[in-house]
Amino acid sequence: MKTVAAICSDSSRHRNIDTHYVAGLSSSNTQYLAYQTSRMTDSQEQKSISDLSTRPIGRLLWEYSMPAIVGMVVMSLYNVIDRIFIGRGVGAEAIAGLAITFPVMNISAAIGVLIGAGAAARVSIMLGQRDRRGAEEVLGNSTVLILVNAIVYLTFFAIFLDDILRLFGASDITLPYAHDFMAYLLPGMLIMNVMYSLNNVMRATGYPKQAMITMFIGAGCNVVLAPIFIFVLDLGIKGAAIATDISMTVGMIFVLAHFFNKKSTVHFRRGIYRLKWRIIIGIIGIGAAPSIINAASCAINILINRTLVDLGGDLAVGAAGIFSTFTSLLCMVVVGLCQGVQPILGYNYGAGHIDRMKRAFWLSVMIATAVTTAGCIFGLFTPKWIALAFTDNPELISVTVNSLEISMLAFWAVGFQIVSTTLFQSIGMAGKSIFLSLIRQVIFLIPLLITLPKAMGLDGVWASFPTSDAFATVVTLVMVIWQLRRMNRQHALKPME
Repeated sequence: MKTVAAICSDSSRHRNIDTHYVAGLSSSNTQYLAYQTSRMTDSQEQKSISDLSTRPIGRLLWEYSMPAIVGMVVMSLYNVIDRIFIGRGVGAEAIAGLAITFPVMNISAAIGVLIGAGAAARVSIMLGQRDRRGAEEVLGNSTVLILVNAIVYLTFFAIFLDDILRLFGASDITLPYAHDFMAYLLPGMLIMNVMYSLNNVMRATGYPKQAMITMFIGAGCNVVLAPIFIFVLDLGIKGAAIATDISMTVGMIFVLAHFFNKKSTVHFRRGIYRLKWRIIIGIIGIGAAPSIINAASCAINILINRTLVDLGGDLAVGAAGIFSTFTSLLCMVVVGLCQGVQPILGYNYGAGHIDRMKRAFWLSVMIATAVTTAGCIFGLFTPKWIALAFTDNPELISVTVNSLEISMLAFWAVGFQIVSTTLFQSIGMAGKSIFLSLIRQVIFLIPLLITLPKAMGLDGVWASFPTSDAFATVVTLVMVIWQLRRMNRQHALKPME
């Protein structure tokens, strides 16, 4: 997001890494939930667990999803704010230069997710097993891994920055903007990895509200600082990067303060930082699936940027950047919803409550589809307003309007695809989950990006997105229906206890 086919075809690899996480959904998912939501006494924990099988699905979904949705949207706002102020304050070429940096950001995100998501799940499992010392060792090991990995890849980027940006599609015009932004943002990417990864661990150890507030603090600082550095101090695209660095630093300080507090459920202490292979393998094994998806996005962005430069120049790259920003914000809402429904799906599946699991799934599909349908309608019927939020350049507005009117044709179905991926992940079918994640972005999109532009020119690039969405939706629907019917048959054959 290394062989993708091998990972997709062998979900048992994840089972071997941690049988509690994949195979033991009935017991360890229960423990995972109790610690993920809040610190509780034993009686409160049992009540919370019981609620998952008795309380109305809609109310549960609201309580579990809302903090995650807010956190994901706030995280996405960092990028949206930067791109709006850069487009308005610097110009169309700067928007295109910023779009060139997306693959770099995806690589950083892939490494952050690899460690952060895996550490959060491992910590939850350890707490469920009443192994607080083990949970703190995961915290210490993940912190060291974050720092080591970030230093290695950021050093590589710093040395070969211009060559990498050229590879990603930068032209003579956009390279200075992309270089200036990344040169000042690189130190902040280390901070970003620390903040996002440990924020996941904070949420997993029973502090979802604090994790959400931390994200709010960082995004709020960025809203205030970005216009000051870009407009008042007249630093342009450099100012956007500096503002992001400072905002991330403020957020990271709050996260680190939480883990230095000895009253926290899991906190920093001596002896937890020595790397242990069993812990590293456990973290990476669980975090591999979402990390692969981010790495795949990086490859796709490179292909898109290079194709757009050849067919439409820098303005086309800028239009793709606006399209990506708009759709990413919508997808973050759906991803937050999925983070909330995942424990509900997993618990009820493990407990044998298939009807409740299906109700939670289809309710999530309805909500997610409503979000992506609203975005689809907005993108198709008011594309100019979306473009105007980022730029006042008439040429870039025109190209962006054309891109949105074509690219958004099948976006209404994306919500269903994302929730369906979460369904398979929640019931322990890692291979199918990864496969569904990749069919839209890799298996269908890459061949379409290679073939359609040859026949349709620039419009072929935009047409690749809805065509890929349509194909992926059909495959997803077939897999979901087959899986749900299989569950029904298995449940019907299960003897009464």
